[in-house]
Amino acid sequence: MKNNIDFDSYLRNFDYQERKDMKIQMPELFELYAKGEAQVIDIRFHEEYEAWHIGFGDHIPLNELPDRLDEIDKNKTIVTMCPHYDRAEIARLFLKLKGFNARYLTDGMLGIVDRLRGDRARDYIEKIKG
Repeated sequence: MKNNIDFDSYLRNFDYQERKDMKIQMPELFELYAKGEAQVIDIRFHEEYEAWHIGFGDHIPLNELPDRLDEIDKNKTIVTMCPHYDRAEIARLFLKLKGFNARYLTDGMLGIVDRLRGDRARDYIEKIKG
């Protein structure tokens, strides 16, 4: 984990590479997660999580994130997710400024739900259980 970064410095150094690095799509997420190299964090509110969740990843609501940093593995790529990606990007930026290697899922959780249906869900679970 790197040191904390202040927002002004982050903006001054924001470039095309950072724009690319801040995002992650499902295929890469699934690969990193299967290898144990990513921690996935669902940052939705408690009520949203209770209503439905995807079965993997940790649940740390966005508004609790500042007080729960000790639950995040500093040695992994942190992938934040929400139904689309707006709150996930807020969480990613916060974590980035705290020195974590953080990215947000561009496809959102709704994309995961759509992708992991039927045979594809079975195949993925078989892959991560090895």
